[in-house]
Amino acid sequence: MHELTLRLRHEERVSQALREVGIALGTTFDLDDLLELILGKLTELVEADRATLYLLDEANDELVSRMVVGEQVRSIRMKVGHGIAGLVAQTGAALRVRDAYSDPRFERDWDLLTGYRTSSILAAPLKNHVGRTIGVIQILNKKDADEFTTEDEAILSALSTQAAVAIDNSRLFLSLIQKNKQLLDTKGELERRLRDLSLLFELERATGRATSLEELAQALLGLSAKSAEARGAALLVAQEESGDLVQYVYDAEAPETLTRIGVKAGEGLLAAAMAQREMLRVTPGARSPFWHERVEGSLPFPVDAALVLPLEGDGTTLGAVGLFGTAGSRAFTGEDENLMQLVGANVSTAVRLFFASQARERGERLTSIGRLLSQVIHDFKTPMTVISGYVQLMADAADAKKRHEFSEEVLKQFDVLTGMQREVLEFARGERTLFVRRVYLHKFFGDLRRQLELELTGMPIELKLNVDTKVVARFDEARVARAVHNLCRNAMEAMGKGGVLTLKSKIEGKDLLIAVSDTGPGIPPEIEHRMFQSFVTLGKEGGTGLGLAIVKKIVEEHGGTVRVKSSPRGATFELRLPQPDLPESKPASRKGAKGQRSSP
Repeated sequence: MHELTLRLRHEERVSQALREVGIALGTTFDLDDLLELILGKLTELVEADRATLYLLDEANDELVSRMVVGEQVRSIRMKVGHGIAGLVAQTGAALRVRDAYSDPRFERDWDLLTGYRTSSILAAPLKNHVGRTIGVIQILNKKDADEFTTEDEAILSALSTQAAVAIDNSRLFLSLIQKNKQLLDTKGELERRLRDLSLLFELERATGRATSLEELAQALLGLSAKSAEARGAALLVAQEESGDLVQYVYDAEAPETLTRIGVKAGEGLLAAAMAQREMLRVTPGARSPFWHERVEGSLPFPVDAALVLPLEGDGTTLGAVGLFGTAGSRAFTGEDENLMQLVGANVSTAVRLFFASQARERGERLTSIGRLLSQVIHDFKTPMTVISGYVQLMADAADAKKRHEFSEEVLKQFDVLTGMQREVLEFARGERTLFVRRVYLHKFFGDLRRQLELELTGMPIELKLNVDTKVVARFDEARVARAVHNLCRNAMEAMGKGGVLTLKSKIEGKDLLIAVSDTGPGIPPEIEHRMFQSFVTLGKEGGTGLGLAIVKKIVEEHGGTVRVKSSPRGATFELRLPQPDLPESKPASRKGAKGQRSSP
């Protein structure tokens, strides 16, 4: 009866221990506390001296445990297959040893190290829910007995299952925590990259919209300050032509205003970063040796913190960009520095592209000015020829009234030359304007006829005019006269052996039609498709190939078109100049007045 009572109490202790372990499994995720509880209950139930838990390190094929030796926590490691615990891990079966020192499988090194004397051993594998061995529990030295019993082994087996569940749950929980942390880190990284991409996109848009260095600086600095939550920002740029340093300052509290400061080499934080070609950092409360009263002292915000980066470009330093002050006067962080590196690279690219665009525009303008000058010089022939003719007539005229008329004509040609000069200067300043006004065709073609008759003197060419002299049109009189003169000159040269030069003009629909016809051999097929290109000529002596290109340019400036009809019997060039202010006209019922034949 006494034995049954003791056995019942033992079973109650086992049940109580299992319940406590089960409750702990459901209420705590602290693996160390849980395993300490399991090992404590196990030691108490089997009446052992101590218990040790080994976990399997599959990567190194070792069992690993921790133990306290003196005041140090030591790690116990043993190869799977070595020692009692190693054999249990290898075989997956429990093992009982009555006398450790008489068993050749026992390794006594740790006894020698710690001064502990191992006698009896009970070891059982820890197996997870799929039956895989994940470790070993080893119990040492049975109290009040020489060896552990089968009942002790059963208790160990039950609690080792609980320990395995605890370890699996802990690993799963830690794995979930780790994955959640990785997901949060990944989410944070994606958000940072999205911010970076958004910033790059905005920088690209700002770069594309900017038409001046001031606009470029305002956009770039505003985006940079906003991204880093900075109080202000500045861009230092070396002017490409003069090399002078100019610092543009952006104030987040006055975003519409951009301050411009002239800076000398070595003055201020940005100039120092540019000279040293390295990032400068100023923390709150610190005073940088590069702080300059005239530069930083004139900024519209306090410089309590700064982050300045030089702008590198093709082996040279273009300038520097800086951020000043932060929300709450905090120091700029590593994330701010990474952002600054990103911004700096893009600002450097934007400045380089802007300077390259400016240089390209200057080159294109110089090229265009060269073309315009060649066109103007080409068109000098007409007024110079007219001037020469009238000067000769003045020399031969005895009548003062005639000389006065001839001098008036000469002065008109000087006005034409002045207009050509003004056109070149306007283009050099980036101005392109047409002086469109009301023009009376009878006067316009009357002046043309007198000038052409003067040029046709001594040439076997008949001049005819078929013009609706009642028409009043709107166009740039000087430029259209140049275009018609160029067409007439080409026609004269095409009819070297003689022929008829005809000028026609009328309103057709809502267009002013001006046609120049000749009775020459027509346009050669080899140049017909490209005759309006610059420097395309038939090979005539002294020709520049600019005449028709100038005609096309003048007509297109008026929003009009030019068309040519050619045959072996001659060529006709038709100019159409839109006249939106005129009502659509019907075809004329009778021909206009014809011009008189020029004197032979």
